[in-house]
Amino acid sequence: MANQQEIKYLVPGLERGLQLLLAFGGQHRELTFAELHRLVDMPKATAYRVVQTLEYMGFLQRNPRTSTFALGMNVLRLGFEYIASLDVAQVGQPVIEQLRDSSECSSHLAIRDGRDIIYIARVSAAGSRINQVSIGTRLPAHCTSLGRMLLTDVTRAEFEQLFPQERLPGNAPDRLDNRETLWQMVQQDKARGYVIGESFFRHGISSIVYPVFNRSGGVAAVVSILVPSGEVPHSARERLQNEVRLAADKISGLLGYLSKAS
Repeated sequence: MANQQEIKYLVPGLERGLQLLLAFGGQHRELTFAELHRLVDMPKATAYRVVQTLEYMGFLQRNPRTSTFALGMNVLRLGFEYIASLDVAQVGQPVIEQLRDSSECSSHLAIRDGRDIIYIARVSAAGSRINQVSIGTRLPAHCTSLGRMLLTDVTRAEFEQLFPQERLPGNAPDRLDNRETLWQMVQQDKARGYVIGESFFRHGISSIVYPVFNRSGGVAAVVSILVPSGEVPHSARERLQNEVRLAADKISGLLGYLSKAS
């Protein structure tokens, strides 16, 4: 629930426009203005102005023959662009399966949504006893090695918008809670180009994380493996790093990214 401080900053016109768009669904693909007005809680004159605005902007389209409204192309375009952003899961799934087989470690793909990371693909190692996350699981970005790598793509201004307080959210013991410390860690991760988190999120579990880049060079996702050890064994560290890096490079290439080296 939004608190009163948050509610006072809402934009009424935007809220009404979105409320009206949400009236459309599987059972209401086309609606007359009268039907729309019955479904939304706003004065008739206000609803009329909102409909006119949405039609002008292409979010609604009018059928002159039936005098009904339907969702316009701009709504579809927003949806298609979001779906296109999920291509990383489609192209990445077989790659992280290969990574799982070569590393013998559980492998994951994750993206960032605001201050959270979202797991969009995962494969478990044979006989793994690590409690696996499921696809769609959200975790705080500042608490995880994957989140730190995903945050390397934000500017300082964007970072401070995400974390406006000096103290980071959450108060779990032994958890990173200082914004400036996190920023410095993220800058070090960015310069290094990868993250090795040893018992960073969960005691006794390590991870190796590399970024996946999109066509424009932005961080689209991260690839990681989970190593069931408090530290990554030094005898296997270089090999495992190389396998995760190659997997990330392969997915980046499939997304159209051309590295400086290539």
